[in-house]
Amino acid sequence: MLKTAVASVCMAWAAYASAAWLTHDFQVWTAEGARRLEVALLPVATPAVQVQTPNGSSKPLRRLLADEQTVTIVDFIYTRCQTVCLALGSTYQQMQSSLQSARTTDAAARRVQLLSISFDMQRDDQQAMADYAARLNADAAIWHLVRVPDPSDLARLLADFQVVVVPSSQGDFEHNAALLVVDSRGRLVRIFDYADHQLALDYARYLAAVGSP
Repeated sequence: MLKTAVASVCMAWAAYASAAWLTHDFQVWTAEGARRLEVALLPVATPAVQVQTPNGSSKPLRRLLADEQTVTIVDFIYTRCQTVCLALGSTYQQMQSSLQSARTTDAAARRVQLLSISFDMQRDDQQAMADYAARLNADAAIWHLVRVPDPSDLARLLADFQVVVVPSSQGDFEHNAALLVVDSRGRLVRIFDYADHQLALDYARYLAAVGSP
């Protein structure tokens, strides 16, 4: 009987310890929640990868994100997406409109930019990206679009920013969707649900006003 009781206590303690470790001392209960907490506690540096703009020019992603002045809200999309990317596109249009209105009087708003990164290397060529920007009325002064042409660079970027992209049998993708706030030093510092775009925008403007944490 005593052995059984001791074994039960040990098993309960092991289960408790495992749960505490997996949930960061019970602060989160999902993988996405853990991802967001980890980023908030330990910012993630932008990896050294090359991106390509719709006009064909190639540049380091860090150059876009780590200029010591601009705070960037980043999303990952593919231009043919008819589901969550449509919601992200609408969200970006709303944030762009807010920034356009605020830039005339708010210096911090002038130091916030939007960036959409395509992970569809096969179909999102320069023309597809240009068409996407035109379709959503992307203001080139605020909202930039890039693709990652090198497969190893793309894999590294997705891994570092913990973006899950799974190709489907129909040629589309299943992927997680969020708004990633990158500070002026090029570090991913917060992750917001796209439904909380106003919170993401307010936080980006705050960082632009006070500087990186």
